[in-house]
Amino acid sequence: MVKIFSLPSFGKPRSSPNQKLHRGQAEPLFSLWVAFTGILLFAGFLLYQKGIWASLLGADPTYLTALIIFLFVCSTAWVGFRVNSLTHECEQFVIFENLLLTNPSAAKDWLSQESQSWAHDFFRGLQSKGAHWRESGQLIDLLGEKAAGPQEMVWWINGALLKLGLLGKVIGFSIMALQLGAMDSFDAGQTSAVLKTLTGGLGIALLTTMTGLAANILLGIQLMRVDRFADYLTAKAIKISEVDLQIIMGRE
Repeated sequence: MVKIFSLPSFGKPRSSPNQKLHRGQAEPLFSLWVAFTGILLFAGFLLYQKGIWASLLGADPTYLTALIIFLFVCSTAWVGFRVNSLTHECEQFVIFENLLLTNPSAAKDWLSQESQSWAHDFFRGLQSKGAHWRESGQLIDLLGEKAAGPQEMVWWINGALLKLGLLGKVIGFSIMALQLGAMDSFDAGQTSAVLKTLTGGLGIALLTTMTGLAANILLGIQLMRVDRFADYLTAKAIKISEVDLQIIMGRE
């Protein structure tokens, strides 16, 4: 490692016919998110055409359904920006890995350039450790925090979507109980009013719960893929520092 980052130039790499220098690209996470969002938008348009949105929002005087939908839309948009950022950072690790294995001198030049990428910060941190470059635990932890830390807030929102749906259920059944408890007597002429009260409260309970569950599942799918990609990015950094750098040192 000291040789790699300290010598003014690198020797020509010795290639082997059985050695595949160029690594495969990471999964196209941003493209997958765009496709998933496109499906959601198409489904939302169909619901609008059928008048489901108007019925759904009109049947909930508590506006919890609207709040759940708003939080889901905002969180999905945030996931899109996050996925784009993680994809860009992963590309930087792939670029450095390919340079390291095919043209180490170019990899050294890449490190000497000014950059705000995580890959640049990580490997410059290794470079600054000199002979102690193997003690990279803190750098790995820092990279893992950068990759996975921001998702914690959105995971909390994902759980809150489900809780808001359950809150709507409690409110709906509470409305039913209060209305029934306020009735002093019951006769055949009150049947219509009683049914209206029951269906109104039951509608709030069921619609908010259904919306909260659907939003929780759909947002959870997105966040799960983001977390797995963040883990992949961290694993890529560990693999380069623990495996690829050893390959280059063996060529010196």
